[in-house]
Amino acid sequence: MSDKTVLITGGASGIGCQTAQKFREEGYRIVVADRYRCEVEPDLFIQADLTDPTAREAIVAQIDRLDVLVNCAGVNLQEQEWELAGFEMSMTINCTAVFDLSTQLIGKLSETGGAIINIASMWSYFGSPKSPGYSASKGAIVSLTRSMAVAWADKGVRTNAVAPGWVKTKMTEAARADSARFETISARIPMQRWAEPEEVASVIFFLASENASYVNGAIIPVDGGYMAG
Repeated sequence: MSDKTVLITGGASGIGCQTAQKFREEGYRIVVADRYRCEVEPDLFIQADLTDPTAREAIVAQIDRLDVLVNCAGVNLQEQEWELAGFEMSMTINCTAVFDLSTQLIGKLSETGGAIINIASMWSYFGSPKSPGYSASKGAIVSLTRSMAVAWADKGVRTNAVAPGWVKTKMTEAARADSARFETISARIPMQRWAEPEEVASVIFFLASENASYVNGAIIPVDGGYMAG
């Protein structure tokens, strides 16, 4: 086990959980911040509600060394986002918390020449009739990622994002349970299948690794060609 440390928000399940597993396989010390316990037991679990600024400060206070920050926590409240409370919650978790944690931790990341990986989405690029807050927040993540990339490169910190398409996670359970919708979506994907969470996690790890040492400000689709179609 090296002393390299990764902090993964939203690491309890789905893409975040598989990201924790991938970094563990590569010898990192794993810190997970989430509301729920993890499927992969981390070296340090921090129970936190990312809508609470005090909880975000508590996360930062427990980090001594940081090589990689993966801002993976996310929420999609569907039609609730057409109400102000739902819209604001989605924006807070999906974007504001990313900004806040990243700015609070940039000093630690600059000490190690670290990397930030944010989670955008296919919905960063086209609208969702049911999830306006999710779409707006993920569109904002694209711009925020690029701003971080140009602001912090001189600190030795690279910032990039992945933009997943349709992935087999809890967030997409309803779409997969609707056989007609599942078939319609699958037919639109050039690769004719949905992603496994570990396929997104592998790209996240690549962006954190020395193999991506000159990649900065990139938004990488991991969608089987969905947005290319």
